[in-house]
Order: sequence, then C-alpha cells, then structure tokens
Amino acid sequence: MPKFSHDDVEIAFLDEGEGPPVVLVHGFASNKMVNWVYTGWVAALTGAGRRVIAMDNRGHGDSTKLYDPRAYHSATMAEDVCALLDYLRLPCSDVIGYSLGARITAFLALVHPERVRAGVLGGLGMGLVDGVGDPEGIARALEAPALAEVSDPGGHMYRAFAEKTHSDLRALAACIRGVRQTLSRDDVGRITVPLLIAVGANDSIAGSPNALAALIPRGEAFTIPGRDHMLAVGDRRFKAAALNFLAREHAEGNSSIEPA
Repeated sequence: MPKFSHDDVEIAFLDEGEGPPVVLVHGFASNKMVNWVYTGWVAALTGAGRRVIAMDNRGHGDSTKLYDPRAYHSATMAEDVCALLDYLRLPCSDVIGYSLGARITAFLALVHPERVRAGVLGGLGMGLVDGVGDPEGIARALEAPALAEVSDPGGHMYRAFAEKTHSDLRALAACIRGVRQTLSRDDVGRITVPLLIAVGANDSIAGSPNALAALIPRGEAFTIPGRDHMLAVGDRRFKAAALNFLAREHAEGNSSIEPA
C-alpha cells in the first residue's frame, strides 16, 4: 500500500482505476478498506470510469498514530488531503467524505476551493454547524479498560466499532478530542464548491441535510431512505446519488478537470 509523508506524518492510501480522480475520506474509527472497499464504493467508482484515491486519515488504518489532540484539528486533516493531491500532482479532484471525512471535506472546500471540483458530504448535515454528540464521552469510552465497562450507548457504539476495525484506541481518543470543530453559518455560506449532503433518514447523529444544504450556495440534499448513521455509508442509493451528482457537475463543466 503506498504512503507519503506530510509534516512527519505518514499517510497511507490506495490508488485504483483510471479517469477523472475522486478522493475518498473515511469516517471516525474507520479506514480506507472498511469505509470504501468493503462497502463497494471503490468498485462502483472505478466501474464508472473514475480514478479512486482512498486515504487513511492520520491516527487511522495504516497511517501514523498520534496521541496529542492538537494534531487532529479538522483544518490540519484537510491539509493532509491537499498534501495527497500535491503528492499525486493533481491540481484538483472530486472529494467524497463520510462523517469525520465529511467534516474534513467541508473544511477543505472552504479553505481550498480550488482543489475540490465537487464534493459529497455523507453522514453529516447540520451537525457541521450545530455540533455533534459528546466527544469527551466517546474519548472516555475508548479509554475504558474494556467494552463491557462502557454504559453510554453512543460511547459503546464507537468503542465496539473501533475494536471491530482493530483501531488504536488511544489515538482515536486523541482524535475525537481534537477534531470536532464546527463551521459557522457564515462559513458554510462562503463555500463556493458544489456539495451534495447525504444523510440517512434514521441518522440521529448527523443533523438535517436539508438545513445544511440550504446554507451552501451550491448545496443539494439527499436523504438515504431507511438508513441510520452506520448503515448509510454502503447504501446503493447513496452511491447512485453521489455518482449522478458528480457526473452532472462534470458534464456541466463547473471547473476543468482532466483524467489522470
């Protein structure tokens, strides 16, 4: 699996297929394989004629593990995506992020709009503005001696998922303490990149996709029927909506992007 170094952090990624590039940014406690390969995203995108680049966020998967929450600011993690584009000599790309990855994608679209041709924010709606959950509670659940000692339902869900993905629990605790920054309504109103906001109808974590899309000048909302936060990521209707959105934006020529 290829890696590159950015600010002394090694970032692992996969790079498959040919065509216009799309970068995939996974969710908290997940990794490039669990979030994108096992759910069929890589197959769907390469089958649609796309070059797919899926990264492991810092603290996750095969990338460097860090234990200082200050290393996980959302803007810092967005710079990792920029560094990946630089490493691959890509001036810009479509970007699809899920949950934490959606937050990173939003920060990237705000700060570096020239690098994002179009984006998909999955599993994150108005939580980007209003905040999401209790990061300290999740961190304590990750630091608990055992899963059986975690009584909080939300913390139990994240701890169980982190164990399933064989994650570094201490690195994840630092990450969740450092990465839950929000954007103001004015911030998201300044995002000029076309963005699709896709959230499961039964997602109690993400917040409203419609409310967030209404704040973004080129935002669109898609509700994934019958799915919660954990099950929405692999939904075929989500994939279809994302593929259609990106294809339409490409066809309309909102910015120039050549196959790589």
